Amino acid sequence: MTRIALIAHDEEKPSMIEFASNHEETLAQFDLTATGTTGKRLMEETDLEVERKESGPLGGDMMIGAEVADGSMDGIIFLRDPLTAQPHEPDISALLRICDVKDTALATNRASAEFLIEGLADQ
Repeated sequence: MTRIALIAHDEEKPSMIEFASNHEETLAQFDLTATGTTGKRLMEETDLEVERKESGPLGGDMMIGAEVADGSMDGIIFLRDPLTAQPHEPDISALLRICDVKDTALATNRASAEFLIEGLADQ
């Protein structure tokens, strides 16, 4: 089954919930994982089954990056807050870098996220 990670910075969590709600039928086709709080909110506010990792600042981004590195992650939707500095920015940079190194699909806004899930759903 195709595996997708869902990550959202605090300011983008409402946008992630709205995106997931609007695309719940498509997302339900995937094996989903998410960082801690994002996963918790997704499970509370949608009917999606989501495996939760640690919160991003506690290593969740790196846990997902490890799945990218070992080839078990097919895509990532990472709704980032481009206007706020993040205390775990090195982890975020490492995640983005490993996606590039491993040629793993990465969406960092809702428009590209729609293309990502539609493209992976067609596989």
